[in-house]
Formats: sequence, C-alpha cells, structure tokens
Amino acid sequence: MKRWAMMAAATAWLAGCNLILPLAMMQEHKQTVPPEYSKLNGTRVLVLVWAEPETLFDYPHVRLELATYVRDKIRAKLSDVTFVEPVRVEDQLQKSLDADADPVRIGKQFDAQRVIYIELLEFQIRDPEVPDLVQARIHASVAVHDLTVDPDEAAFQELAPVRVTEPEGQPVLITRANVTQIRQEAYMKFAEMVARKFYTWEEVMK
Repeated sequence: MKRWAMMAAATAWLAGCNLILPLAMMQEHKQTVPPEYSKLNGTRVLVLVWAEPETLFDYPHVRLELATYVRDKIRAKLSDVTFVEPVRVEDQLQKSLDADADPVRIGKQFDAQRVIYIELLEFQIRDPEVPDLVQARIHASVAVHDLTVDPDEAAFQELAPVRVTEPEGQPVLITRANVTQIRQEAYMKFAEMVARKFYTWEEVMK
C-alpha cells in the first residue's frame, strides 16, 4: 500500500513538473536593440515629412499628422530633445512654392540642429481599384541631417526604411468606423518604428 502511494505521489510530482516546464519555455526572451542614430539628445530637432503632390491631393494633412505622431513618440522617450512644432513647419511648407522640401534649408529657417527627414514612398489607406476594402500602407525612407557640422563634413545619415501595413494580411471591408481607426493605428505603428531608431529598446524574440 505504501509503495502504491509513493508511486502515485511521484506520478503527481512528475505531472506537476510537466505543467511547469511549458510555462518556463513560454517565457519571453528579449533582445536589446541599440539606436540607429544616437545623437538627438540635447539638440533642437525638426521632423520633416515629404509627400508626392498626388498623395497630398488625397490626404492634404498627412505631412502634419505623421510629423506630429513621430515627434510625440520620440519625445516620450527622449526628454532632453527640443522640437520645432510640426504645425509651424507645415505652415512654412504651405507658403513655399517649391515642389521639393529641402531639409537643410528648412532646418536652418527654424534654427534646428537636426532634421529627421521622412520621405513617403508609398501612402495608401484605400486601394482606388477596390474602394470597398481598407488597408493602410505606409512605406518611407528615413534620414537625419546634422546642421551643426561643417558643410564639407558628412552631415547626412540614411537610416533603414520603414514599412507598415495595417491590418496585416488581407484588407478588410470598409465601414464608417474602421477607416479612421485603421489610419490611426497605422500612424501609431509607423511613428513607433521611426522613433525606435533613436533610442535603445527591447525586442521580444519569437
């Protein structure tokens, strides 16, 4: 009888270990990711978004919206950075007759020391060929111009491009509510990916 009880206890103990083991294996593993660019602290920064005229025709506020989202995400992590207000930059762009926005010229107009230059290569909320479906797509190049160095020195650093699709996978049927929600979620995801280029963060390893 005692031997049976001992075997039962051992079996229960092993079963408990088997329940604990998957939990241990399921713990998240994180990897520290250093910034691509680490020279924003202590500087005055201007976030400049460039978009094709065709994009601005369909989404006239996209430059201001994305610049504001990116500014807010970076400011939440780097407190020692002063930003030029995106609305002031947008006002200047609206007044300018130039088709291209020169990041160096605009940065100097606002006494910026760094310009984060984001060039929209693709921006779409709805596919014109399938107007009943919605899926946000944002693809952009990202670079930083350092306006404090001598013009003959390397003052331009190109960073890895950013690509966002929201929702991931297939487009969804459009409704009154989900167009705005999907656009906001795409902005937040895009801004987060851009902001992470400037501070250390932890990536969850799958």
